[in-house]
Amino acid sequence: MTSSPRPLIVTLPSAEALADLGELPDGVEALVWTMDDPAPRPRIDLVVIPYMSGPSRFGRLEGIETGILQGQSIGYDGVADRLPPGSVFANASSVHETATSELALAITLAAQRSIPAFVRAQERSTWSPEWSTGLADQRVLLLGYGGVGKAVASRLAPFEVDVVAVASRARDEDGVHVHAVEELPDLLPHADIVILTLPGGEATRHIIDDDALSALPDGALVVNVGRGSLIDPEALLDHARRGRIRAALDVTEPEPLPEGHPLWSAPGVLVVPHVGGLSAAMRPRIAALVRRQIERMLSGEPPLNVVLGG
Repeated sequence: MTSSPRPLIVTLPSAEALADLGELPDGVEALVWTMDDPAPRPRIDLVVIPYMSGPSRFGRLEGIETGILQGQSIGYDGVADRLPPGSVFANASSVHETATSELALAITLAAQRSIPAFVRAQERSTWSPEWSTGLADQRVLLLGYGGVGKAVASRLAPFEVDVVAVASRARDEDGVHVHAVEELPDLLPHADIVILTLPGGEATRHIIDDDALSALPDGALVVNVGRGSLIDPEALLDHARRGRIRAALDVTEPEPLPEGHPLWSAPGVLVVPHVGGLSAAMRPRIAALVRRQIERMLSGEPPLNVVLGG
């Protein structure tokens, strides 16, 4: 008698995530596993890692045979050091670019049009009009030209700004000249706004340091939707306190930003709590990505978005 093929085992971090998948093809067994408890099976073909947990729960994978580890973020800081042997790690490219670029534009506009000051005035029931810099005719230095960077650039296009793209290497891509990061010292003095979308890691750590901030003109705005480690926080605080530089930060170093940290109250600094990907678009887009991964596994195709292993 021929035995039935082993089902494809998929784990999701919550009942909501399981429900989002909808009806699955025959031969797929989907289970809820938060990775707080021991694994439900000795082999799991596709593990969807809880959002924002990074590799902190990888200890639960010890002794478990795994196939694909599917992250729910674009970044994967620290994963390489703890990736189980034989596993591959896929990030969530295609899920967060739209929402993160929306937030980048939102906090840029908020800072440029003095929205935080107006919110504080509303809390005091005070009518306090004032002139603001705005976004039109500004030169925007876009530091990072991957998926998020390109999404930010496309959303900036209707605002009549001059966008200058910078990435790890110089190139011409889709009619856009991308400058190499080595050109930053020449580009920063001419930037009104710098938007950071780079990944974290040693190569980009404190890429915006005191020298970079000093090169910017007075009143320039630094926007970070990449990783908190991109900016030297002490240097940023110094420039903000002197009224030299303003900032709008979705990510910080440290993170979460502790109560009482001076960045909370620094003049000209807007802080939001790492919510770039937290929009209603996330859950259906993660579910769509997981479904595509399942379909590719069933058909013998290589998985999408593999960034480590394999």
